[in-house]
Amino acid sequence: MKRSFLQAKVHRVIVTDADLEYEGSLTLDEDLMDAAGLLPWQRVEIYNVTRGTRLATYLIPGPRGRGDCCANGAAAHLVRPGDRVIVAAYVDLDEEEARAWQPTIVLVKGSNTEYEVHRGDGGERAFRKVAG
Repeated sequence: MKRSFLQAKVHRVIVTDADLEYEGSLTLDEDLMDAAGLLPWQRVEIYNVTRGTRLATYLIPGPRGRGDCCANGAAAHLVRPGDRVIVAAYVDLDEEEARAWQPTIVLVKGSNTEYEVHRGDGGERAFRKVAG
């Protein structure tokens, strides 16, 4: 039996744009995707801290270092520029894998180009500021 666990999250990223006319997805700065270990086309859950809405979509990499986070297509009805959102991805693990599993947490600090990356049991922490 496999269970679903948090793989990674980008916590409280600021939405920079919403494009209703674009094919559905979430565009996210590729530096933030790399920091969280997320891949293009990966399914993610979006939890809107500002509005309380939730949705599922997939990721499209945005230009590095700009801090872009753009809700595209139908997501633009639930996520607006200036909103703070959590981008979360999950992984299915068997019990043995799950007992040792630790997610990657990216904590956005102020702007989308300043963040902390937490991996493992909290012992490994790195502050990163993306050059813009």
